[in-house]
Amino acid sequence: MKVVITEKPSVARDIAGVLKITEKKNGYIEGRGCAITWAFGHLVTLLDPGEYDPELRKWRLDSLPFIPDAFQLKLIENPGVAEQFATIKKLCQEAEEIVCATDAGREGELIFRYILALSACEDKPIKRLWLSSLTPDAIQEAFKDLKDGHDYDPLYAAAKCRSESDWIVGLNATRFFTVRHGRLASGDDRVLWSIGRVQTPVLAMIVQRDDEIMKFRPKPFWELTTRYRETVFKYTGDRFEKPEKAQELLDKITGQPFGITGVSGKQKKEQPPQLFDLTTLQREINKSHGLSAADTLAATQNLYESKLVTYPRTDSRYLSADMKPRIPGILEKLKSMRAEQIAPLNLAKLPFTKRIVDDKKVTDHHAIIPTGIIPGSIGPNEQMVYNAITTQFIAAFYPICLKKITTVGGESAEVKFQAKGTVVVEPGWTVLFPKKKKKKKPDDEGEDDDQTLPEFKKGESGNHEPSTREGKTKPPQAFTENSLLGAMEAAGKWVEDDSLREALKERGIGTPATRAAIIETLLRRNYIRREKKQIRATDMGRCLIALIQDPLLKSPEMTGEWEEQLKKIERGEGEASDFMDGIVGYTRGLIENGTSTKLDMDQLGSCPLCGKKVIRGKTAYGCSGWKEGCSFVLPMEYKGINLTRNQVQVLLQMRVLPYAIHIEDQLRLLLLSTQGDLMDIDLPSADRQKSAKDEGRPAKKR
Repeated sequence: MKVVITEKPSVARDIAGVLKITEKKNGYIEGRGCAITWAFGHLVTLLDPGEYDPELRKWRLDSLPFIPDAFQLKLIENPGVAEQFATIKKLCQEAEEIVCATDAGREGELIFRYILALSACEDKPIKRLWLSSLTPDAIQEAFKDLKDGHDYDPLYAAAKCRSESDWIVGLNATRFFTVRHGRLASGDDRVLWSIGRVQTPVLAMIVQRDDEIMKFRPKPFWELTTRYRETVFKYTGDRFEKPEKAQELLDKITGQPFGITGVSGKQKKEQPPQLFDLTTLQREINKSHGLSAADTLAATQNLYESKLVTYPRTDSRYLSADMKPRIPGILEKLKSMRAEQIAPLNLAKLPFTKRIVDDKKVTDHHAIIPTGIIPGSIGPNEQMVYNAITTQFIAAFYPICLKKITTVGGESAEVKFQAKGTVVVEPGWTVLFPKKKKKKKPDDEGEDDDQTLPEFKKGESGNHEPSTREGKTKPPQAFTENSLLGAMEAAGKWVEDDSLREALKERGIGTPATRAAIIETLLRRNYIRREKKQIRATDMGRCLIALIQDPLLKSPEMTGEWEEQLKKIERGEGEASDFMDGIVGYTRGLIENGTSTKLDMDQLGSCPLCGKKVIRGKTAYGCSGWKEGCSFVLPMEYKGINLTRNQVQVLLQMRVLPYAIHIEDQLRLLLLSTQGDLMDIDLPSADRQKSAKDEGRPAKKR
């Protein structure tokens, strides 16, 4: 008997329908010498520390780091899991061959291999069904081309490394920081500090951006512009830091004629958009519709399981060459709903450029495209995502957009000006993406290079209307999910060292399949919050990053290197043992060296607003730069809480102010004790890790 294991019941039903297997049993479908059964996502996980040794149920510094000699597995504690696993195990033990039909990626491979291991069936012959779509044709083709399951051993090795490394770093760091820093100064309550190999560097990026915004001080500037023939010309020199300089030039040109010194134009070609991978799809949907990355992934997964789009968890924006013959047929099917958009395309001669088809840039899965099946009734999120994927797919085959950019030089009293305008000559693919007209603000005067220009001739002159405009420099923008996903994808940009930044430019934090979950994990743990479209760090999140003194634990650089090593293991170019040796060595160093905050007792700390030294006054602590205008003041007593010198040092050196000092409910949380360690925390349910199995986070705080 052949046994097929899928990741979800719905996929099992789809495969059974294609293979004409119809006899429904308890937990599987049988027929024609084959049994198709299913998991519910992850059924198997790693043992908790207390299951290796009951003494490890107590959280103690002297038991860290804990790294098992060999990791062991257990079933996830969820209703129905034990019964379904018993069915799978029985079928596998009776099988002559087992087919892995879980999702075709790292986590899908891990689900299958962990089931095999816990069923004691690792020595059975295995095959791999590799699906990029759940359409009947795709399923039939994949079954005709089953791969040897051991061809995917490197993928499993990378998945296993990911699982075990997250367990090692997350569990040991979480226990260390919770025991070391989990007691509040104001009482016996305890805070659980959750640390993760991936989540902590992402949190650090958000905190860093919030710090940049908080410390930003706008600087005034003045710009000189003039209006000639209803066209805004900007002064070609630098903008002015003092109004007197701008006024001097304004006085010079007022009443003087304005002349055109030159007109030049060039054509600009804008290529059609590339197809979506998961991250670019999530970014686009968040930017245009405000939908979260997690909701976009969920909608795309639903579309995939409804056979409407191809596999979503992909990091490629390209198609493989063997897809070319199928594309005209997909577009032909889409005509029933997009006839007007597809009509300009010659389906017999589609432009398969390197921006669309490139085998070298397709790894496990090609870009996300529609399958050609027309949707019936689907949810609003699914409809929104489907429309975006379909439009992007059609646009990829459209002609380029051709624009003419005109630059006009002008001069008055030897003061030089310039105006730019853009005219769309051939809209090409842009007709599929009509732009909403933005309302122009007064501050935008002279900043629009897309203004429509009249025809100018060199040497013409006339009256003009010069003026100055005062503006202020703007702070960095807070992260949105769109920009945060982009930062996670290009983590190397956050590395300060130039050579390292170049080496890491292709490395990201997490994978397309996990980035949304990382954001949701930080939200669930109250380390970040959503403010409309913005993502901001909470006081809890800032406090945690302040506590972590080891820069590598919150470094995009290190996490990017780890992710790159996992990719090499997937490709068979790296050794899993080398990666795990590095993880174990790092974790031992983290615990043995200790990363507790060390306070300099000779000074209070530096001002969180300007960085100058903080000094003590008669009734408050304040910034020594008060004469230069710094307004930072910290009362010695706040809402009935007397701040000790030690507590002020902690607050300042952890740089968590002034975010929380004006928020009464958060102040008690931020007054972390630095006196002594919590050497014995007995949390009997702490190692169940139901809600954060990948980070080693206890289920509840005591």
